[in-house]
Amino acid sequence: MRSAEVVRNTRETQISVRINLDGDGKASFATGVPFLDHMLDQVARHGLIDLDITANGDLHIDAHHTVEDIGITLGQAFARAVGDKRGVRRYGHAYVPLDEALSRVVVDLSGRPGLEFHVEFRRAMIGTFDVDLAHEFFQGFVNHALVSLHVDNLRGDNAHHQCETVFKAFGRALRMACEIDPRAGAAVPSTKGSL
Repeated sequence: MRSAEVVRNTRETQISVRINLDGDGKASFATGVPFLDHMLDQVARHGLIDLDITANGDLHIDAHHTVEDIGITLGQAFARAVGDKRGVRRYGHAYVPLDEALSRVVVDLSGRPGLEFHVEFRRAMIGTFDVDLAHEFFQGFVNHALVSLHVDNLRGDNAHHQCETVFKAFGRALRMACEIDPRAGAAVPSTKGSL
């Protein structure tokens, strides 16, 4: 089983992440940021990734540090769980609709961090969640998972729908990229021989 656990403690946050890439979407969240919990649940269920995430952060200031540090810690756990990437498909993509909204996410388990995030949210807040934090989450993840990630919201009028399609598509794209390719054997999917 490709799994990992990472604990990250700073003066601003205390984060614990357990991940199993070969799971069935079981999830448990206690981050103090309910909308983020809802989005992480989409990643787990649509990516068939088991996730257990707890966080204590300086939410009396705002949710920025907590959301960013969850992205960082999840990225670290993902990198450990996926290992040397032998036999994986490497690339993954997904288009996900939700009513009027449609998003596309494409990922490459490249070993290099890169984020292209193109989401023009229709409003600044979803309940008490600042939509700018979606970008911070993905930047933290990418920097520590060492993946190239392209996130595009192609259309949408409802910010909740826009964000939810992004996180669902992210889960689906990760699922595809991490799948074992039966034709690849134990090869690393790179002409360099490593990722």
